[in-house]
Amino acid sequence: MKAARFHGRGDIRIDDVPEPATRPGTVKVEVEWCGICGTDLHEYLDGPIFAPTADEPHPLTGESVPITLGHEFAGSVVELGAGVTDLRVGDRVVVEPYLVCGRCDACTQGRYNVCASLGFIGLSGAGGGFSQYVVAERRWIHPLGELATDVGALVEPLAVAYHAVRLAHTKPGDTALVFGAGPIGLVTTAALRAVGVEQVLVVEPAAVRKQKAPGAGADHVIDPTQADVVDAVMELTSGRGADVSFECAGIDAVLASAIRATRVGGTVVNVAIWGHEASVAMNDLVFREVNVVGSLAYCDDHPATIRMIQEGKVEPHQFITGRIGVDDIVKQGFEELIDNKEENVKILVTPT
Repeated sequence: MKAARFHGRGDIRIDDVPEPATRPGTVKVEVEWCGICGTDLHEYLDGPIFAPTADEPHPLTGESVPITLGHEFAGSVVELGAGVTDLRVGDRVVVEPYLVCGRCDACTQGRYNVCASLGFIGLSGAGGGFSQYVVAERRWIHPLGELATDVGALVEPLAVAYHAVRLAHTKPGDTALVFGAGPIGLVTTAALRAVGVEQVLVVEPAAVRKQKAPGAGADHVIDPTQADVVDAVMELTSGRGADVSFECAGIDAVLASAIRATRVGGTVVNVAIWGHEASVAMNDLVFREVNVVGSLAYCDDHPATIRMIQEGKVEPHQFITGRIGVDDIVKQGFEELIDNKEENVKILVTPT
C-alpha cells in the first residue's frame, strides 16, 4: 500500500509498504482523511525531533526513521481482531493515536498522555494516517456515529483544545484569553465557546488569521502590533484581567503577556510545544498568585470532543482549508502550509 514516509529533514517520500495485519484485540481502519499537523511540519523542516532515529529507536515500537507520518486521522473499520465484538465492519471511527507502556507512574494514575515512554502512531512507528490502513488497539478506537470522516480527522486537534480547556477549569461566566489564531488557537477558541465561556478574547497580529478568529468564536481580536495587549484586556474586563489564558505560540513575550493579562488567582494554560527554554518573570506569578498549567495532547477527551461536535457546539468544517491526495502531500500539503501558513488552518489528505 502507499504511504507518505518521513526519511529525514525535508525528505518525505511516497513508498510502497506492507499492509498491516490485525492482532487479537486490535482493529484495522481504512483511513479516509488525515490532517497535516504542525508537528508533522516541524519534523519536515527540522527533524528528526519526535521521530525515532536509528541510534534511538522508539522503546515501544522498536522502529526508527523512515516512518509513516499522520496522527490526525479517521476512517472506516475494515477488519476486527480476535476478541473485538463491540464494533462492526463499516463503522466510521477516529483513532486516538497513542502508544503507551501501561506500567509507569503516569499510566497507573490514568494520565497516559504523559507516559514515560509516550509515542504516537504516525510519529513513533506503528504506521500512520498517511497510508491506506492502520491497525490500532481497540481502546484507541472511538466511534463517530453519523459524523463524516473528514470531520473525524478534526477530532484529534479539537481534543487537544478540549483537554486544555478542561485543565483550566473554565466556568460559563469566565472571560478567556487565547494567544494565537493558528490551528491550535482557533480550535481552542472554538472549544471555549462550546463549553459556554462568556467572553473569548484572541490575540493575533496576522491579518488573515485575525479574520478567522470571529468565526471560531472570538468576541474581540486584539492586534499586538496596534495595542498593548495587557491594557486592552484590562479595558475589556473592567480592570480584572482574564480568568483563564491560553498560550498557543511558544514565545517568551507572549507568555509574559499571558501572565500579566490574567486576573489575580487566575490560570494560564500552556498549550504550545516550545522550541527553546522559556524565560518567565516569576514575580509576575508570585505577586498575583497566577497558576501556570502545562497541557499535553489529550487524555480520555475524545468521547467528549466527539459529543461536542455531534451536538453542534463546534462547526469543524470551518477549519478545513484544503483537501488533497497523498501523492500531492509535499507540494500541495507541506509546502503549501509552510509558504502560506496564514491562509491555511487544516489541509486534509486522503490516502486513497
